[in-house]
Amino acid sequence: MLLLDRQDRVPAERDPVGDVRAAARWVGEHALTRAFFEHAARSGELFARIDCDPALRADPYPAYEELRALGRLVPGRVVSATTDHALTTALLRHPDVRVGAGLRDLPGPLGALGRWGTDPWATGPIDPPSLLAIDGVDHARLRRLVNRAFTARQVRAQEDLVTATAERLLDRIERAGAERTDLVDAYAAQLPVAVIGAILGVPERDHRQLRAWGNSAASLLDPGLRWGRYRRASTAVRAMHRWVTAHVEAKRRDPGDDLLSQLALLDGDGDDAVLTDLELRAVALLVLAAGFETTVNLISNAVVLLDGHRDQRERVLAEPDLWAGVVEETLRFDPPVQNSLRVVPRDLEVDGVAIVGGTPVLLFLAAANRDPAVFDDPQVFDVARPNANAHLAFSSGAHYCLGAALARAEARIALQMLHERFPDLRVDGAPRRRETRVLRGFERLPVAPGRVAARA
Repeated sequence: MLLLDRQDRVPAERDPVGDVRAAARWVGEHALTRAFFEHAARSGELFARIDCDPALRADPYPAYEELRALGRLVPGRVVSATTDHALTTALLRHPDVRVGAGLRDLPGPLGALGRWGTDPWATGPIDPPSLLAIDGVDHARLRRLVNRAFTARQVRAQEDLVTATAERLLDRIERAGAERTDLVDAYAAQLPVAVIGAILGVPERDHRQLRAWGNSAASLLDPGLRWGRYRRASTAVRAMHRWVTAHVEAKRRDPGDDLLSQLALLDGDGDDAVLTDLELRAVALLVLAAGFETTVNLISNAVVLLDGHRDQRERVLAEPDLWAGVVEETLRFDPPVQNSLRVVPRDLEVDGVAIVGGTPVLLFLAAANRDPAVFDDPQVFDVARPNANAHLAFSSGAHYCLGAALARAEARIALQMLHERFPDLRVDGAPRRRETRVLRGFERLPVAPGRVAARA
């Protein structure tokens, strides 16, 4: 059963009221946050500098080690932070620790501004009712519904599609015969979009547009956006909401065996099978955006790491069983998601650390993945590392990434097929990092494919 929201009318493409709400929300959630962080960075606060300094964002790992030396939990003016693997894991798994609260949850005028600025047709990936922004029974209910598309059986079924899509894209690169190609555009981004498109029943003609919207919407994961980026991201999210609404209506008229068809046709039997219109849109938007953002960054990060560690690449080409290890070590060494925010609602002792109630804690997942208490020689990229999968790249606990198994399978197949087709592939030119801070990957990755391997 689909329950319509009070504001279920699809807004016009140009919506002045929506623009005003977006501006109000930007002031509260981004302009003020940016001001706080810039002030803290000027005062020398290390994790504020990581957020604000482009040089530290380009290579944050030395700064993470400086932060680690300051203790397991480092207090700050705006938030506290941790790089500790055990504490991060405990916070992610603690039943009383919440995902980061939004502006609307604050008391007083700021909370009122946030609630007024909330637009159900512009809710992004970290706005309720997104799975990234809710806890407890609501989170469990939505997660059970979405999980049906990401079971082990479903992932195995998608592997044939991943292989066929990779083959088609590599054939296209081979036929083009170019000395240099952008691997993100030609391969790393197209592959996961095709897979997520199949899961949601998205026509191939819409893949490129959804990818563009998703790239813009991903900016909303970052705090402190400037107005121009925030407005572009909000515009993309509003367009995605309109597209999803039309797509769901088409699925009701002509359903398939995809996830959106299943959710759109829920019959209302049991509490799980009740979705509001906004919940359905939030599920679709999250799967569309998060479903390929993590994977495209994982693939591109792995290619660059293998290019910079030729001994590791030669080893895995000689020992193909190590491709799964390449994926796990990339997730540990340079993960697509760098950090996550949690709020401790009351005074708690977590893994032996006393935390004052109301404290927001920034969990540096990428730094926890290099904790020397867990990983031997953590600054070394080792595709045969025996405990690489102890990383926290996909989070942990109730919010563990639903699509983790699918992302692993996509990356493993994509990387193996790419390097076996083009064994001399190398980065050719300067890759361009994405501007995002929570997500880490490449916007552009120029490579020289080199010779094509002889086929049996």
